[in-house]
Amino acid sequence: MPSDATPAYLAIDWGTTNRRIYVMADDGTMLDTVRDDRGVLAMAAGDYAAEIAAIRARMGDLPIVAAGMVGSTRGWREAAYVPAPADLALLAAAATRIDEHRVTIVPGVSLLTDARADVMRGEEVQVLGAIAAGLAPAGALFAQPGTHNKWVRTTGTRITDFSTTMTGELFALVKGHGILAGMLDGPVADGTAFRDGLARGDGACDLTAALFGVRASVLLGRIAPHDAAAYASGLLIGSDIGAVPDMGGQTVHLLSGGLLADLYTIGIEQRGGRVVALDSHAGFLAGLHAIREHLS
Repeated sequence: MPSDATPAYLAIDWGTTNRRIYVMADDGTMLDTVRDDRGVLAMAAGDYAAEIAAIRARMGDLPIVAAGMVGSTRGWREAAYVPAPADLALLAAAATRIDEHRVTIVPGVSLLTDARADVMRGEEVQVLGAIAAGLAPAGALFAQPGTHNKWVRTTGTRITDFSTTMTGELFALVKGHGILAGMLDGPVADGTAFRDGLARGDGACDLTAALFGVRASVLLGRIAPHDAAAYASGLLIGSDIGAVPDMGGQTVHLLSGGLLADLYTIGIEQRGGRVVALDSHAGFLAGLHAIREHLS
């Protein structure tokens, strides 16, 4: 921590399984951070007051601004969704304040049309923060790969449309349960098997038939057993990317890192898109800091 920096508040990205706490200066500089597995699934409804006290004992007795699943019906206090189109000012105006604990919880964003419904919590802060920080242009397409991937479109500095896909969760489910259990224990990495899966999943494939085809292909010797997981991953990621219209020529701002970001980059570029990699943590901090400034 810089000797001349004064901590001003704590920013918390409080997710389903994990949590990241940041010590922030008044100008938005991050001074310290810690990540742990105390997501909302690890918490009971009555645990939060003691948990907030423990966080302050560890990180400093400071006001808290939190985003993510902590504001869901499974979290501490519900911060009702704001409808798209939504920007940082709207999120701040609709924030839930828990004054007795000096905590503010940022709401998520909802989408409801004649055709579909969708919701997000936490991802909106990353997207809008990336724009506010100049990491991405106003009016862009974002992807946030993870257990539930988000495709987010912005117009100006507002989220106007988004779609959630269960790509990561589906891979975990078919790997651990059902007829493919025990067949997807090999490594997931770029290579011929992964790219073959991408090609099979791209476009209007019958995903359920293609997934069963993984088993048949292994049994009949078309896919080597140790390649099955990479092929299935490519199949699911290819199906996810293939559902995005007119990917060719588009720029996708990717808020992710590690292997999953690499695999999505390969899939997007294979379909003719261009990827700009962004720091999701920088986006989150910029977004939450802007929300705090709106609050004050």
